Amino acid sequence: MSGDKKKNPHQCAVCQKVFSCNSRLKRHQTVHSEEKPFQCSECQKSFKDKSSLADHQKIHSGETPYQCPVCLKSFAHRSYITIHKRIHTGEKPHQCTVCHKGFKQLSHLITHMRVHTGEKPYLCSMCPKAFSVKCALVKHERFHLGVKPFKCSECLRSFSQHFTLVEHMSVHTGQKPYRCSECGKGFLTKSSLIGHLKIHTQEKLHNCPICSKSFLRKNGLAKHVKTHSRQKEQPFQCYKCLKGFLYKTNLLYHMRIHTEEKKDTNIQCLKDFRKESVGKTSGDTSSSTQTPV
Repeated sequence: MSGDKKKNPHQCAVCQKVFSCNSRLKRHQTVHSEEKPFQCSECQKSFKDKSSLADHQKIHSGETPYQCPVCLKSFAHRSYITIHKRIHTGEKPHQCTVCHKGFKQLSHLITHMRVHTGEKPYLCSMCPKAFSVKCALVKHERFHLGVKPFKCSECLRSFSQHFTLVEHMSVHTGQKPYRCSECGKGFLTKSSLIGHLKIHTQEKLHNCPICSKSFLRKNGLAKHVKTHSRQKEQPFQCYKCLKGFLYKTNLLYHMRIHTEEKKDTNIQCLKDFRKESVGKTSGDTSSSTQTPV
C-alpha cells in the first residue's frame, strides 16, 4: 500500500476528495457515475443514494418535518430549509470569482458563471439555438411544439409562458402593474416600461449605421433606415412635394398632377375674369340705352 493510501485511506480516486469513513466515500463516488440504483415506487424517479430517495418520498407522503422558526413555513428536506433560511438572514455564501456577486444556492452560482464563460449546454432538438439554463430551453421548445399550457380564465386564450398570461390578464382587469419610478406612469408590459424609462435617462441605444441618428426604440430605427433605402431606390424626386420615384418617366408622369392643378387654377381664373368682364359690359350697355327722363 502506498504512503498516500495509508495517510488517506478513504480518498476518491477521481477528484482526490478525502472522507472520514468508507461508507461516505462510496456515497460520494456515485457523483462521478450516472448510476441511480434507488427508485421511487410511486413515480419511478431514480436516485443515486438511499437518503436522497427517502427525502424524495416525503413529497408523496406530504410530510414536511422541517419548519422555519421565522415564518413557520415547512419543508420536506433539510437542505430546503437551510437554503430558505438565507432569505431571512440575507446570507449569500456562494460567490462568483469573476464579478464577486453572491448567491444563496450553489446551483444559481453555476448558472450565473455561464454569463462569463458563454457556455450554453442546453441545445434545442428542433433548431440550432442553445440556452444557458434548462428552463429557458423548455420555454423555447413550446414554440416549436405549439404547447400553450397557460390559459386565460376570462377569454380562454392560451399562452406558452406564464409571464405572458400575467401581462395579458391586465387587459381584462385594466391594471397596469409596471409603474415608472420617475413619473408614476403605468404600463401593461415590462418591455413597455423599459422603453419608457429611456425617455428619462435620454438613453438612445439604437443608432443608424448610415447617418448616426439615434432612436429610443428599435422599431423607430427600422422606420428611419427605410428612408435611406427609399432615397437609394427612388433617386428621382419631385421638387414640389418631394415624392420619390424609381424611374424618370414616373416622375414626369407625376409632375402632370402639379401642372394640371396649375392649369385648372388658370382656367378658373380665366372663367372668373370673363364673368366679371361680361357683368361689367352688360352693366355699361344697360346704362347707355336707358331713356333719359
